[in-house]
Amino acid sequence: MSVCMKFPRALLGVRIAGLAGLLISPLVQADFSIPGFELVHTVPVATTLGTADLRQPGPVWIELFDGAKSQIDIGQFYAADHPGSVMDTVIEHLEAAGKRGVKIRFLLEEKGLKLSDPATLERLKAIPNLTFRVLPYAQVSGGIIHAKYMLVDGKQAFIGSQNFDWRSLEHIHETGLRISDKTVVAQVQAIFEQDWQAQAALAENKPVPPPAAGQEPARTGNYLVASPQRYNPPGVGDSQQELPRLLAEAKKEVRVQLLDYAPLSYGPDRTRPYYAVIDNAVRAAAARGVLVKLMVSNWNTDKLELPYLKSLAVLPNVQVKIVTLPQAPEGFIPYARVIHSKTMEIDGQVAWVGTSNWLGGYLDNSRNLEVVMRDAAMAKRIGELHEQLWDGPYAKPLEVMGEYPDPHPGQR
Repeated sequence: MSVCMKFPRALLGVRIAGLAGLLISPLVQADFSIPGFELVHTVPVATTLGTADLRQPGPVWIELFDGAKSQIDIGQFYAADHPGSVMDTVIEHLEAAGKRGVKIRFLLEEKGLKLSDPATLERLKAIPNLTFRVLPYAQVSGGIIHAKYMLVDGKQAFIGSQNFDWRSLEHIHETGLRISDKTVVAQVQAIFEQDWQAQAALAENKPVPPPAAGQEPARTGNYLVASPQRYNPPGVGDSQQELPRLLAEAKKEVRVQLLDYAPLSYGPDRTRPYYAVIDNAVRAAAARGVLVKLMVSNWNTDKLELPYLKSLAVLPNVQVKIVTLPQAPEGFIPYARVIHSKTMEIDGQVAWVGTSNWLGGYLDNSRNLEVVMRDAAMAKRIGELHEQLWDGPYAKPLEVMGEYPDPHPGQR
Protein backbone atom coordinates (compact mmCIF):
# COMPACT_ATOMS: atom_id res chain seq x y z
CA MET A 1 0.00 0.00 0.00
CA SER A 2 1.30 3.44 -0.77
CA VAL A 3 0.08 6.81 0.34
CA CYS A 4 0.83 10.14 -1.29
CA MET A 5 3.30 11.71 1.11
CA LYS A 6 4.41 15.32 1.17
CA PHE A 7 7.54 16.32 3.01
CA PRO A 8 7.64 20.12 3.49
CA ARG A 9 11.18 20.88 4.57
CA ALA A 10 9.99 23.25 7.27
CA LEU A 11 8.41 20.27 9.04
CA LEU A 12 11.30 17.85 8.75
CA GLY A 13 13.34 17.86 11.90
CA VAL A 14 16.79 16.29 11.89
CA ARG A 15 18.98 15.13 14.71
CA ILE A 16 22.39 16.65 14.00
CA ALA A 17 23.94 15.77 17.33
CA GLY A 18 25.21 12.24 17.36
CA LEU A 19 25.54 11.81 13.59
CA ALA A 20 29.19 11.04 14.12
CA GLY A 21 28.06 8.01 16.11
CA LEU A 22 25.86 6.85 13.27
CA LEU A 23 28.75 7.23 10.84
CA ILE A 24 31.33 5.55 13.05
CA SER A 25 34.10 3.82 11.15
CA PRO A 26 33.35 0.18 10.41
CA LEU A 27 36.90 -0.58 11.52
CA VAL A 28 36.05 0.22 15.15
CA GLN A 29 32.47 -1.04 15.32
CA ALA A 30 31.56 -4.69 15.69
CA ASP A 31 29.28 -6.42 13.24
CA PHE A 32 27.24 -9.59 13.36
CA SER A 33 27.88 -11.80 10.35
CA ILE A 34 27.61 -15.30 9.05
CA PRO A 35 29.49 -16.34 5.89
CA GLY A 36 28.19 -14.15 3.07
CA PHE A 37 25.74 -12.09 5.17
CA GLU A 38 26.07 -9.19 7.62
CA LEU A 39 23.02 -8.15 9.63
CA VAL A 40 22.50 -4.36 9.49
CA HIS A 41 20.09 -2.49 11.72
CA THR A 42 18.73 1.02 12.12
CA VAL A 43 18.29 1.92 15.78
CA PRO A 44 15.86 4.87 16.00
CA VAL A 45 17.61 7.72 17.77
CA ALA A 46 16.31 8.79 21.18
CA THR A 47 15.06 5.32 22.15
CA THR A 48 16.26 2.87 24.78
CA LEU A 49 16.99 0.32 22.06
CA GLY A 50 20.55 -0.70 21.33
CA THR A 51 22.41 -3.18 19.13
CA ALA A 52 26.13 -2.66 19.67
CA ASP A 53 27.02 -5.71 17.56
CA LEU A 54 25.10 -4.50 14.49
CA ARG A 55 26.28 -1.78 12.17
CA GLN A 56 23.90 0.93 11.03
CA PRO A 57 23.08 1.23 7.30
CA GLY A 58 24.69 4.65 6.81
CA PRO A 59 28.27 3.45 7.33
CA VAL A 60 27.57 0.24 5.42
CA TRP A 61 26.21 2.07 2.36
CA ILE A 62 29.13 4.49 2.45
CA GLU A 63 31.58 1.60 2.61
CA LEU A 64 29.87 -0.03 -0.38
CA PHE A 65 29.97 3.16 -2.45
CA ASP A 66 33.57 3.92 -1.50
CA GLY A 67 34.66 0.43 -2.52
CA ALA A 68 32.92 0.48 -5.90
CA LYS A 69 35.31 0.02 -8.83
CA SER A 70 33.08 0.03 -11.90
CA GLN A 71 29.32 -0.32 -11.28
CA ILE A 72 26.64 0.60 -8.73
CA ASP A 73 23.02 -0.47 -9.31
CA ILE A 74 20.23 0.80 -7.07
CA GLY A 75 16.56 -0.20 -7.08
CA GLN A 76 14.23 1.79 -4.82
CA PHE A 77 10.61 2.66 -4.07
CA TYR A 78 11.34 6.38 -3.55
CA ALA A 79 14.14 8.75 -2.46
CA ALA A 80 14.18 11.50 0.18
CA ASP A 81 17.15 13.33 1.69
CA HIS A 82 17.43 16.17 4.20
CA PRO A 83 20.39 18.54 4.68
CA GLY A 84 22.65 17.52 7.53
CA SER A 85 21.29 14.00 7.74
CA VAL A 86 23.14 10.70 7.48
CA MET A 87 21.57 10.26 4.04
CA ASP A 88 23.09 13.59 2.99
CA THR A 89 26.54 12.11 3.69
CA VAL A 90 25.62 8.83 1.96
CA ILE A 91 24.70 10.72 -1.22
CA GLU A 92 27.99 12.65 -1.03
CA HIS A 93 29.81 9.33 -1.24
CA LEU A 94 27.59 8.21 -4.13
CA GLU A 95 28.48 11.46 -5.89
CA ALA A 96 32.17 10.78 -5.26
CA ALA A 97 31.83 7.35 -6.84
CA GLY A 98 30.26 8.85 -9.95
CA LYS A 99 32.98 11.50 -10.17
CA ARG A 100 35.73 8.89 -10.15
CA GLY A 101 34.11 7.10 -13.10
CA VAL A 102 31.89 4.47 -11.50
CA LYS A 103 28.83 3.81 -13.67
CA ILE A 104 25.62 4.16 -11.65
CA ARG A 105 22.15 2.97 -12.58
CA PHE A 106 19.26 4.17 -10.39
CA LEU A 107 15.84 2.58 -10.91
CA LEU A 108 12.85 4.17 -9.17
CA GLU A 109 9.20 3.14 -8.96
CA GLU A 110 6.93 5.56 -10.84
CA LYS A 111 4.50 5.86 -7.92
CA GLY A 112 7.50 6.68 -5.77
CA LEU A 113 7.88 10.00 -7.59
CA LYS A 114 5.03 11.39 -5.48
CA LEU A 115 6.68 10.13 -2.32
CA SER A 116 10.15 11.44 -3.19
CA ASP A 117 11.73 14.75 -2.33
CA PRO A 118 12.11 16.65 -5.64
CA ALA A 119 15.44 18.21 -4.61
CA THR A 120 16.80 14.74 -3.82
CA LEU A 121 15.82 13.43 -7.25
CA GLU A 122 17.46 16.40 -8.96
CA ARG A 123 20.61 15.87 -6.94
CA LEU A 124 20.73 12.20 -7.92
CA LYS A 125 20.15 12.96 -11.60
CA ALA A 126 23.05 15.44 -11.54
CA ILE A 127 25.61 12.85 -10.38
CA PRO A 128 28.22 12.20 -13.11
CA ASN A 129 27.93 8.80 -14.80
CA LEU A 130 24.50 8.18 -13.22
CA THR A 131 21.61 6.97 -15.39
CA PHE A 132 18.22 7.54 -13.75
CA ARG A 133 15.16 5.57 -14.87
CA VAL A 134 11.58 5.42 -13.64
CA LEU A 135 9.65 2.16 -14.01
CA PRO A 136 5.83 2.08 -13.85
CA TYR A 137 5.71 -1.41 -12.39
CA ALA A 138 1.92 -1.36 -12.55
CA GLN A 139 2.31 -1.84 -16.30
CA VAL A 140 4.45 -4.92 -15.68
CA SER A 141 2.39 -6.84 -13.12
CA GLY A 142 -0.11 -4.47 -11.53
CA GLY A 143 2.04 -3.71 -8.48
CA ILE A 144 4.97 -1.46 -7.56
CA ILE A 145 8.71 -1.68 -7.04
CA HIS A 146 8.63 -1.97 -3.27
CA ALA A 147 12.06 -3.62 -2.97
CA LYS A 148 14.90 -1.60 -1.48
CA TYR A 149 18.28 -2.83 -2.64
CA MET A 150 21.64 -1.95 -4.17
CA LEU A 151 24.54 -3.76 -5.84
CA VAL A 152 28.23 -2.97 -6.21
CA ASP A 153 30.42 -4.42 -8.98
CA GLY A 154 28.22 -7.51 -9.14
CA LYS A 155 30.01 -8.74 -6.01
CA GLN A 156 28.10 -7.24 -3.11
CA ALA A 157 24.48 -6.37 -2.44
CA PHE A 158 22.30 -4.79 0.22
CA ILE A 159 18.67 -5.80 0.78
CA GLY A 160 16.52 -4.48 3.60
CA SER A 161 13.49 -2.62 4.83
CA GLN A 162 15.41 0.67 4.60
CA ASN A 163 14.04 2.95 1.89
CA PHE A 164 16.40 5.46 0.28
CA ASP A 165 15.12 7.91 2.88
CA TRP A 166 16.97 9.89 5.54
CA ARG A 167 14.40 8.80 8.14
CA SER A 168 15.16 5.13 7.44
CA LEU A 169 18.75 5.75 8.55
CA GLU A 170 17.88 7.56 11.79
CA HIS A 171 14.25 7.57 12.87
CA ILE A 172 12.74 4.19 11.89
CA HIS A 173 13.36 0.67 13.18
CA GLU A 174 14.79 -1.13 10.11
CA THR A 175 16.61 -4.38 9.36
CA GLY A 176 18.70 -5.32 6.34
CA LEU A 177 21.56 -7.45 5.06
CA ARG A 178 24.87 -6.70 3.42
CA ILE A 179 25.44 -9.68 1.14
CA SER A 180 28.64 -11.07 -0.36
CA ASP A 181 27.35 -14.60 -1.04
CA LYS A 182 28.10 -15.09 -4.76
CA THR A 183 24.93 -16.98 -5.61
CA VAL A 184 22.56 -14.55 -3.90
CA VAL A 185 24.36 -11.48 -5.28
CA ALA A 186 24.08 -12.93 -8.78
CA GLN A 187 20.36 -13.51 -8.25
CA VAL A 188 19.84 -9.93 -7.09
CA GLN A 189 21.81 -8.68 -10.10
CA ALA A 190 19.59 -10.74 -12.40
CA ILE A 191 16.49 -9.16 -10.87
CA PHE A 192 17.88 -5.67 -11.39
CA GLU A 193 18.70 -6.47 -15.03
CA GLN A 194 15.19 -7.88 -15.55
CA ASP A 195 13.56 -4.70 -14.25
CA TRP A 196 16.03 -2.38 -15.99
CA GLN A 197 15.18 -4.08 -19.28
CA ALA A 198 11.47 -3.91 -18.46
CA GLN A 199 11.75 -0.14 -18.16
CA ALA A 200 13.52 0.05 -21.53
CA ALA A 201 10.81 -2.06 -23.17
CA LEU A 202 7.98 0.06 -21.78
CA ALA A 203 9.77 3.26 -22.81
CA GLU A 204 9.67 1.96 -26.39
CA ASN A 205 6.02 0.86 -26.06
CA LYS A 206 7.04 -2.78 -26.30
CA PRO A 207 5.75 -5.65 -24.18
CA VAL A 208 7.88 -6.69 -21.25
CA PRO A 209 9.31 -10.15 -21.99
CA PRO A 210 9.09 -12.55 -19.04
CA PRO A 211 12.30 -14.26 -17.93
CA ALA A 212 13.19 -17.67 -19.26
CA ALA A 213 11.74 -20.58 -17.34
CA GLY A 214 14.05 -22.38 -14.96
CA GLN A 215 14.09 -25.26 -12.53
CA GLU A 216 12.73 -24.69 -9.04
CA PRO A 217 15.68 -23.69 -6.85
CA ALA A 218 16.85 -25.71 -3.88
CA ARG A 219 15.51 -24.72 -0.48
CA THR A 220 18.68 -25.40 1.47
CA GLY A 221 21.25 -23.15 3.06
CA ASN A 222 20.83 -19.42 2.46
CA TYR A 223 18.89 -18.23 -0.58
CA LEU A 224 16.89 -15.46 -2.20
CA VAL A 225 13.18 -15.49 -2.96
CA ALA A 226 11.34 -12.68 -4.74
CA SER A 227 8.06 -11.51 -6.16
CA PRO A 228 6.20 -11.44 -8.44
CA GLN A 229 6.99 -15.00 -9.43
CA ARG A 230 6.27 -14.60 -13.16
CA TYR A 231 9.00 -11.96 -13.42
CA ASN A 232 11.64 -13.74 -11.34
CA PRO A 233 14.82 -14.74 -13.20
CA PRO A 234 15.66 -18.45 -13.46
CA GLY A 235 16.75 -19.91 -10.14
CA VAL A 236 14.98 -17.34 -7.95
CA GLY A 237 12.20 -18.79 -5.82
CA ASP A 238 8.73 -17.39 -5.28
CA SER A 239 8.18 -15.42 -2.05
CA GLN A 240 4.43 -16.07 -2.05
CA GLN A 241 5.04 -19.82 -2.13
CA GLU A 242 8.04 -19.86 0.20
CA LEU A 243 6.54 -18.00 3.14
CA PRO A 244 3.66 -20.48 3.70
CA ARG A 245 6.11 -23.36 3.18
CA LEU A 246 8.37 -22.08 5.95
CA LEU A 247 5.44 -21.51 8.31
CA ALA A 248 4.28 -25.06 7.57
CA GLU A 249 7.69 -26.36 8.68
CA ALA A 250 7.59 -24.56 12.05
CA LYS A 251 7.47 -26.89 15.06
CA LYS A 252 7.67 -24.75 18.21
CA GLU A 253 7.82 -20.97 17.81
CA VAL A 254 7.63 -18.26 15.16
CA ARG A 255 8.57 -14.63 15.82
CA VAL A 256 7.43 -12.05 13.25
CA GLN A 257 8.03 -8.30 13.11
CA LEU A 258 6.26 -6.11 10.54
CA LEU A 259 5.01 -2.65 9.83
CA ASP A 260 1.67 -4.03 8.68
CA TYR A 261 -0.28 -7.31 8.70
CA ALA A 262 -3.76 -8.07 7.35
CA PRO A 263 -5.38 -10.59 4.97
CA LEU A 264 -6.37 -7.71 2.71
CA SER A 265 -5.10 -6.53 -0.66
CA TYR A 266 -4.92 -2.91 -1.71
CA GLY A 267 -5.96 -2.58 -5.34
CA PRO A 268 -5.66 0.42 -7.67
CA ASP A 269 -9.26 1.37 -6.93
CA ARG A 270 -8.42 1.43 -3.19
CA THR A 271 -10.60 -1.59 -2.50
CA ARG A 272 -9.36 -4.19 -0.07
CA PRO A 273 -10.28 -7.67 -1.32
CA TYR A 274 -9.54 -10.64 0.89
CA TYR A 275 -6.03 -12.12 0.60
CA ALA A 276 -5.74 -15.28 2.70
CA VAL A 277 -2.40 -16.80 1.61
CA ILE A 278 -0.31 -15.66 4.59
CA ASP A 279 -3.12 -15.53 7.16
CA ASN A 280 -4.12 -19.12 6.46
CA ALA A 281 -0.54 -20.27 6.99
CA VAL A 282 -0.21 -18.37 10.29
CA ARG A 283 -3.49 -19.78 11.61
CA ALA A 284 -2.56 -23.30 10.52
CA ALA A 285 0.73 -23.07 12.41
CA ALA A 286 -1.06 -21.95 15.57
CA ALA A 287 -3.67 -24.69 15.18
CA ARG A 288 -1.01 -27.41 15.30
CA GLY A 289 0.54 -25.93 18.46
CA VAL A 290 3.20 -23.52 17.19
CA LEU A 291 3.50 -20.37 19.32
CA VAL A 292 3.24 -17.32 17.05
CA LYS A 293 4.52 -13.99 18.38
CA LEU A 294 3.42 -11.28 15.94
CA MET A 295 4.64 -7.72 16.49
CA VAL A 296 3.35 -4.89 14.31
CA SER A 297 3.53 -1.11 14.27
CA ASN A 298 0.93 1.29 15.62
CA TRP A 299 0.22 2.16 11.95
CA ASN A 300 -1.51 -1.23 11.72
CA THR A 301 -4.60 -0.18 13.69
CA ASP A 302 -6.88 1.33 11.08
CA LYS A 303 -10.54 0.35 11.25
CA LEU A 304 -10.32 -2.24 8.45
CA GLU A 305 -7.06 -3.96 9.44
CA LEU A 306 -7.53 -3.98 13.22
CA PRO A 307 -10.36 -6.56 13.32
CA TYR A 308 -8.13 -9.12 11.59
CA LEU A 309 -5.38 -8.57 14.18
CA LYS A 310 -7.93 -9.02 16.95
CA SER A 311 -9.23 -12.22 15.35
CA LEU A 312 -5.68 -13.58 15.48
CA ALA A 313 -5.06 -12.47 19.05
CA VAL A 314 -8.00 -14.50 20.41
CA LEU A 315 -6.58 -17.76 19.02
CA PRO A 316 -4.69 -20.22 21.21
CA ASN A 317 -0.92 -20.01 20.61
CA VAL A 318 -1.05 -16.52 19.05
CA GLN A 319 0.25 -13.39 20.79
CA VAL A 320 0.03 -9.97 19.15
CA LYS A 321 1.78 -6.80 20.29
CA ILE A 322 1.56 -3.23 18.96
CA VAL A 323 4.74 -1.13 19.00
CA THR A 324 4.61 2.65 19.44
CA LEU A 325 7.94 4.50 19.34
CA PRO A 326 8.32 7.83 21.14
CA GLN A 327 8.45 11.13 19.29
CA ALA A 328 11.86 12.53 18.43
CA PRO A 329 13.20 15.14 20.88
CA GLU A 330 12.97 17.84 18.20
CA GLY A 331 9.28 17.17 17.68
CA PHE A 332 7.03 15.50 15.15
CA ILE A 333 8.66 14.07 12.02
CA PRO A 334 6.18 12.97 9.35
CA TYR A 335 6.28 9.31 8.31
CA ALA A 336 8.85 8.33 10.92
CA ARG A 337 9.21 7.00 14.46
CA VAL A 338 7.82 3.58 13.61
CA ILE A 339 8.94 -0.04 13.27
CA HIS A 340 9.38 -0.91 9.59
CA SER A 341 11.50 -4.10 9.77
CA LYS A 342 10.16 -7.19 7.99
CA THR A 343 11.68 -10.20 9.76
CA MET A 344 10.78 -13.72 10.87
CA GLU A 345 12.56 -16.31 13.00
CA ILE A 346 11.47 -19.94 13.18
CA ASP A 347 12.48 -22.43 15.90
CA GLY A 348 15.90 -20.84 16.31
CA GLN A 349 16.88 -22.37 12.96
CA VAL A 350 15.52 -20.19 10.14
CA ALA A 351 15.68 -16.41 9.60
CA TRP A 352 13.78 -14.29 7.06
CA VAL A 353 14.78 -10.70 6.24
CA GLY A 354 12.90 -8.92 3.50
CA THR A 355 11.15 -5.92 2.03
CA SER A 356 7.48 -7.04 2.04
CA ASN A 357 4.70 -6.22 4.41
CA TRP A 358 2.37 -9.16 4.98
CA LEU A 359 -0.55 -7.90 2.94
CA GLY A 360 -1.92 -8.71 -0.47
CA GLY A 361 -0.24 -6.74 -3.23
CA TYR A 362 3.29 -7.38 -1.98
CA LEU A 363 4.08 -11.06 -2.53
CA ASP A 364 1.72 -11.51 -5.46
CA ASN A 365 2.23 -8.59 -7.87
CA SER A 366 4.90 -6.20 -6.55
CA ARG A 367 8.69 -6.41 -6.80
CA ASN A 368 10.02 -7.43 -3.40
CA LEU A 369 13.08 -9.36 -2.25
CA GLU A 370 13.44 -11.66 0.76
CA VAL A 371 16.45 -13.60 2.04
CA VAL A 372 15.98 -16.96 3.77
CA MET A 373 18.84 -18.11 5.98
CA ARG A 374 18.77 -21.63 7.37
CA ASP A 375 21.42 -20.71 9.90
CA ALA A 376 21.04 -21.08 13.66
CA ALA A 377 23.33 -18.15 14.51
CA MET A 378 21.44 -15.72 12.26
CA ALA A 379 18.09 -17.05 13.46
CA LYS A 380 19.16 -16.54 17.07
CA ARG A 381 20.21 -12.93 16.39
CA ILE A 382 17.01 -12.11 14.50
CA GLY A 383 15.06 -13.64 17.37
CA GLU A 384 16.96 -11.51 19.89
CA LEU A 385 16.26 -8.38 17.85
CA HIS A 386 12.56 -9.25 18.02
CA GLU A 387 12.78 -10.07 21.72
CA GLN A 388 14.37 -6.71 22.57
CA LEU A 389 11.32 -4.87 21.26
CA TRP A 390 8.82 -7.51 22.45
CA ASP A 391 9.99 -7.28 26.08
CA GLY A 392 10.72 -3.54 26.00
CA PRO A 393 8.66 -0.48 26.93
CA TYR A 394 7.32 0.27 23.44
CA ALA A 395 5.45 -2.99 22.76
CA LYS A 396 2.02 -3.51 24.32
CA PRO A 397 -0.29 -6.53 24.00
CA LEU A 398 -3.16 -5.97 21.62
CA GLU A 399 -6.33 -5.39 23.59
CA VAL A 400 -9.05 -7.41 21.90
CA MET A 401 -11.81 -5.21 23.36
CA GLY A 402 -9.76 -2.03 23.13
CA GLU A 403 -10.27 1.01 20.92
CA TYR A 404 -7.36 2.32 18.86
CA PRO A 405 -6.97 5.64 17.04
CA ASP A 406 -6.91 5.58 13.25
CA PRO A 407 -3.18 5.88 12.47
CA HIS A 408 -1.48 8.38 10.24
CA PRO A 409 -0.69 6.87 6.83
CA GLY A 410 2.92 6.19 5.97
CA GLN A 411 5.31 4.48 3.61
CA ARG A 412 4.82 0.75 3.38
